Formats: sequence, C-alpha cells, structure tokens
Amino acid sequence: MAIVLIDANNFYAACEQVFDPSLVERPLVILSNNDGCVIARNAKARQLGVLMGQPYFKIRATLERLDVAVRSSNYALYGDMSQRLMTLLKIHCEEIEVYSIDEAFGEINRPPNKNLFPWARQLRANIYQSLGLPISIGIGINKGQAKLANHLAKTITNYAGIFDLENASNKEAFFESIAIEDVWGIGKKLAHWCRIKGIHNARQLRDMPSSELKAKCGVVGIRLQKELQGYTCVPLSVYPSAKQETCVSRSFSKPITKIEELRQAIATYVVRAGEKLRKQNQYAGSITVFTRTSNYTKNFYSQSATRQLYLHSNDTAVLLRVSLDLVERIFCPYHKLIKAGVIMQNLTRNDHLQLHLLKQQKPQKYLQRERLMSVIDHLNQLYGNGTIQWAACGVSRHWEMRRQNLSPAATTRLKDIPIVNA
Repeated sequence: MAIVLIDANNFYAACEQVFDPSLVERPLVILSNNDGCVIARNAKARQLGVLMGQPYFKIRATLERLDVAVRSSNYALYGDMSQRLMTLLKIHCEEIEVYSIDEAFGEINRPPNKNLFPWARQLRANIYQSLGLPISIGIGINKGQAKLANHLAKTITNYAGIFDLENASNKEAFFESIAIEDVWGIGKKLAHWCRIKGIHNARQLRDMPSSELKAKCGVVGIRLQKELQGYTCVPLSVYPSAKQETCVSRSFSKPITKIEELRQAIATYVVRAGEKLRKQNQYAGSITVFTRTSNYTKNFYSQSATRQLYLHSNDTAVLLRVSLDLVERIFCPYHKLIKAGVIMQNLTRNDHLQLHLLKQQKPQKYLQRERLMSVIDHLNQLYGNGTIQWAACGVSRHWEMRRQNLSPAATTRLKDIPIVNA
C-alpha cells in the first residue's frame, strides 16, 4: 500500500487558462479579494519576478509593461473545478483525503512489481483530458514522505510530474536536496531554529536527536521526524471532522459610513453563511457580527457583538433577525468601515439538535421552513446566486467587492457557459 499526494499545479491560474486559451502562453497573476494583492501566479509570471503578496496598485504599471494578464479571484470557478478534480481522484484511488482546494492525499495498492508509474501517468492523462488541469503526483510510504515526493515531482523536470520516493535508487541524496523550509510542517520560525542548530535539509531533520526536537515542538515534531524515518504517524483522514465555526467576511470596495450599508453587507454575509450551514447539515447556536476600519486609519475602530440563539437554527430568516439586531451595537457613526463579517458559532448537526424542553414545539413548522430553505438553495444553485434574494441585502450595493478583472463563472452560471463555434 502506498500513500500519494496529488497536487494541481498553479491551480488558480490553470483554472483561468482552461476557459481562456489565450492565457496559456502569457504570464498570468490572480488577485485577492478587492483586487488587493497577488495571490497566485503561473510559471511565466514567476519567471518575470512577480512575487506573492505584492500590492496590485504598486505593480500595475510594471505588469502592463510586461504584458502580464491579470484576473480577479473567481472562487466560484475554482471551487467547482476542485470538486470535479476530487470526484475524479476518488475513482482512481482506494481512498482519498481532500487536504485543500487543490491537494488530496490518496491510498493506492502497489502492484506485484511495485511500479506505480503506469497508474500515475494514466491518472495525469485522465485529469488533463477531463479538466485541462496539470497535476503532480508524489508517492511515498506515508503522508510526510508523499509530501516530499510531490515537492521533488514539481521541482525536478526530468520526472515529468511523478516521483516515487519509496522506489528511488538514491533516497539519501533526495532527502538532502530538500531544504528544511520545504519540509511539510516546518514553518518559518521552526526553519530558522533548525538552521541555527545546523539542520539545513530533510535528511538532517530526520537524523537529528529526537530529544532536542521534542523539547522545541513537542509531539508534533516527533511525529514529523518519525514520518521522515518511514513510520506512519498521520493516518489518512477520509471523513473530514465537522466544522466548529463558519465565517463569511469581505472587505468593501470603498469605505462605508452609513448603517444602512452595513446592514446590507451583514445581511448578504448572513445569507451566504446560512447556505453554507445547510450544505454542511449544521445549525448555529450563536452568532457574532463584526466590523472595523482600516489598520492604517488614525482613529482605528473595531467592534463585534455576539448573541446566543433561542434554538439552534440554519433558517436564514432567523439568522438575519438576530444578526441585524446586532448591527446596531457594532455601528459607530463617522468611522470609515472597510470590512465586516459574520461568524456562525456553537455548531451542531441535525442528529444532535435539541428542541426546547419547556416550550411546545411544532415539528410540522420546522419541516416547512426546511423545505422552503431547500427550495431557495436549489433555485439559486440551478439558475445562479441571487436568483432568489432577501430584501435585507439591498438592490444597489455600491460597497461590494471590486473585481474589475473577473472571468466568467464558466461552470456554475448558465449564461457564462463557453460557446464553441465549430
């Protein structure tokens, strides 16, 4: 049995290129919410020296001069492409653990000759043919080694996106070639501490005294070291654990100062949070709303308010009623608010839901509300977000995120489906 890490290369940029072939040969960067800073690049943009996190307004002229394509982040497209990718991976692996939007660990039986390259090559071809996404596959004996193998698959071009660390002829040399910063679980501070101790690569981390590592980072460090040594300490998590909180927050395209605008923004985020709760089959027990000004404002202002619900709920009408009452408590006039959000807390699942002990309940009423929410979600999913909208969200929302370079939602909105003229 082998553990594989399957990673979509430059995922956000690759999704944009799938539906706009003119971007394939051009350097491309993806911007964060509100077109604030660079959050993803393709290989050509990386070669031009575009760095992650650079503010867009500072490099706009340079990007135009270098003919770099710019796209606003399109999470509807990325999320749907990720779901399609994971669905295909489930067909080709015994089990998979969705690790992030573009990464998944998988479990696969080794054939009698121990050679997994034919399987990996076939998987790469199938994913590219079905979705147009290039992927890298790292193969190891556990998750830690699969991560190292995936790093080698992406950085050593001779291996064409596939690397089997378990069957490598010179494993020690490959361990030494991986910088300590590139080892899974090693953050900046821990990497700095390792380098001070003379630990510069994965092999040195694997062979260093366990007592020193345990004193610095406890059982997490020991678990990481054991994985490098070939033990399995981090099992595959096929069933994701239930979320403890669900948060929806956004920055505004321009500062707002009116309570009506803040109410619209909070209502919009609550509607989205309610959809997420119902999709997760969870109910919120309390709600927190918050807002703040820019960190660089002279009179910085930040405020939040929390209220516990009478009964757990994922009914948007109930969530809106509680949240909009809290807006009065967090709003302060004359402050230029730049961001707001809502956090659904104390979540519970349907099978653990408790009704009120003393007050008489009407199960039929709850069933009707659940059906109503289900119909609204279905219509919005079928015909696009906002097909059925809540009046509290407003009609003209000037505060909404700035996304001036947004690509079409080619897989989730009917009118954005690409048209091919043959």
